[in-house]
Amino acid sequence: MNTDPAAMEGASGPVAVQADRGGTDMVPTLLDGLRGTNPALVLLFGAQADDLAALQSGLAPHLPPDCVIAGCSSAGEIGPQGYASDSVVAIGFPARHFRAASLLLPDLAALPVSEWMAQLRQMARDFGPDPARHLFGLLLTDGLAGQEDALVATLDAALPSVPVLGGSAGDGLDFRRTSLLAQGAVRSGVAVFLLVETDLTIREVTFAHFSPTPTRAVVTAAIPEKRRILELNAEPAAQEYARLTGLRRADLTPSEFARHPLLLRMGGRHHVRAISAITDDDGLSLMSSIDTGTVLTLGRSEDLIQGFSDLLEALPTPPLMVLAFDCILRRLALERAGLTDRMSDLYRRHRVAGFNTYGEQHSGMHVNQTFVGLAFMRSDDVA
Repeated sequence: MNTDPAAMEGASGPVAVQADRGGTDMVPTLLDGLRGTNPALVLLFGAQADDLAALQSGLAPHLPPDCVIAGCSSAGEIGPQGYASDSVVAIGFPARHFRAASLLLPDLAALPVSEWMAQLRQMARDFGPDPARHLFGLLLTDGLAGQEDALVATLDAALPSVPVLGGSAGDGLDFRRTSLLAQGAVRSGVAVFLLVETDLTIREVTFAHFSPTPTRAVVTAAIPEKRRILELNAEPAAQEYARLTGLRRADLTPSEFARHPLLLRMGGRHHVRAISAITDDDGLSLMSSIDTGTVLTLGRSEDLIQGFSDLLEALPTPPLMVLAFDCILRRLALERAGLTDRMSDLYRRHRVAGFNTYGEQHSGMHVNQTFVGLAFMRSDDVA
């Protein structure tokens, strides 16, 4: 078992614990790590469908009856010791500092936006937020449904004053099926929204390790609903992307996609439109929405460690925990550069816990190749 011992002191903040995936002792290990937290919310990251169902049935009888349990499968985990694979990370949010409610947003394929908005607004009214405390939202969604852009727009419209961040569930690097746990059941093709209130101070932490180059390309043909680029600069997209990056078509791999992202300028900032695969018709399959006529800029990978370290060190006080939604493409880039141990050490020192995603959500946008996190700090420690 791996547990964050510093966070366990008096259960003053969220507590992370980790167990090997598929092990017979997953439930006892996680319960032992969560002992003393009296959680209002438990997040589970890393398990697939069968394991998520088993964890739900095994954990629920031993947790407070009003504890909200939610989670999803992942493309990798971030536990008390940093990056991990083939594990389950549980994060308990103690009731002395947190209150939470969950809402299932079903049928992503049909996009019942009006119904979702009505449910979200009713959820907020029923929750009855305390204006003296901090309110935020967490979004977990099927990373293969391709509806994150519509989801974040819906949340932003329904709850405009609530900061929302989250991550898209993963499936390793298989991209076949993701699983989400909410309200006692495991499903695919859905999203889970959590409304959370805390008396702790919170700070959003976002970081993307890229900068734009002078190289641009126009999307001359696309299938927006499938997040697919057919042509760049009136050439087959994969071939033109290879030419722009100086790579051979045969050398285009997930690691190269992570090194050479396509950027979309929006709101005065560049955001990654990450590539997940080459399609059979020599197109590019993306992890975010794309439209014909969009101008994209080729990105250049920058320092993966120092800027992120500076961002964490700039927090007003050492965090009790940083809840993390970290793109799998960032992890691939770190692995290629031989920097995973250094990043894991950084995560340990700043008590970062969460999972590797197929996409991240913050500030009303769906992005890729970005670290999106929420730092929790004692209010009396923050000026």
